[in-house]
Amino acid sequence: MTQQPQELLFGSFITPSVDRIEQVVELTRLSERAGLDLATFQDHPYQPRLLDSWTLISYLAAATSRIRLAPNVMNLPMRQPVVIARSAASLDLLSGGRVELALGAGGFWDAIEAIGGRRLSPGESIDALEEAITVIREIWDTDTRGGVRVDGSHYQVAGAKRGPAPAHDIGIWVGAYRPRILRLVGRVADGWVPSLSYLEGGLAGLAEASRHLDEGAQAAGRDPAAIHRLLNIGDHFTPDGSPVLTGPLVQWAGQLAEISVEYGVTGYILAGDNPTTIQQFGEEVAPAVRELVAKART
Repeated sequence: MTQQPQELLFGSFITPSVDRIEQVVELTRLSERAGLDLATFQDHPYQPRLLDSWTLISYLAAATSRIRLAPNVMNLPMRQPVVIARSAASLDLLSGGRVELALGAGGFWDAIEAIGGRRLSPGESIDALEEAITVIREIWDTDTRGGVRVDGSHYQVAGAKRGPAPAHDIGIWVGAYRPRILRLVGRVADGWVPSLSYLEGGLAGLAEASRHLDEGAQAAGRDPAAIHRLLNIGDHFTPDGSPVLTGPLVQWAGQLAEISVEYGVTGYILAGDNPTTIQQFGEEVAPAVRELVAKART
C-alpha cells in the first residue's frame, strides 16, 4: 500500500566551533524560536576545532524544549553501534523524544586512522554501516525476548541485553551519494540526508540518486515514499549553475516547493551561521514552502 507523502521538515546546520560556543547555543535556540523542526551539527571527532557532536547535542537538549537534534552525520567508524544505540535512546528519553540519528559510513580515512580508527575500503564501510543499523535496531527492540546476537564481518554482538527503548521511533538517516549505499538506504534506513553541493550534477544528480534509493526500497518490499529525503542546502548557486536559495525569500520558497514536488524531497536543512537567514528560513520560507507543496499535492 502506498503511504502518504512524508511531512515536510526544516532545519539548521550549525557549525559546532569550539571558539564560538555561545553562538552555537544561541543559534540553536534561535532555530527553535523561528519554528524550525531540527538543529543539526557536523561530526568530526578528529577535528579539535569542533565540539564533539554527541556531547554538544546532549547539552543543547537541556538548553531547548521543542526542537529535534541530530548529528549531520555521525562518523560511524569512530563509535560502536551498541554505544550509539544506547546513547541515542538515553538522550531521547531525557529530552522527551527529540533525537534523530543520521549516520555516515566514513570518510577522511587518514584522519580516522590517525586517532585509532579502522581504515575501511568503500565496500567495507557500506557493509559495516548495514551491520551497525542492524545492531542499533536490535538494541532498541525491547519487545523481543533474549539478547542481541549479530555475527557480522565488522561488528559482533554476542548476547547483549536489549534496551533502553527510545521515547519515540528514532529515525535512522544516512548520508549517501553512490549507487550501492543509496540502495542500502532504500532497503534498511528511514531517511537520506545528502548535501546538494556534493551531488554530482546538482538537481539532475538528485534525480539519479533518488532512482537508486527507490530501487533499494522496492527490492526490499518497501514503499519509497516512506523514506524521508532531507537535503542539506546553502544560499549559493549549485555546481551546475542552477540557482537554489538565491534572490528574495518568495523565490526561495518557490524553488524549494518545486524541488519537493518534482524530486520528492521532504526536508531542507540550511547550512550556515547567519542568524537573520536562519530566522527568515524558519519564520517565512518554511511556512510558504509547506503551503505551496500542500496546494500542489491537492
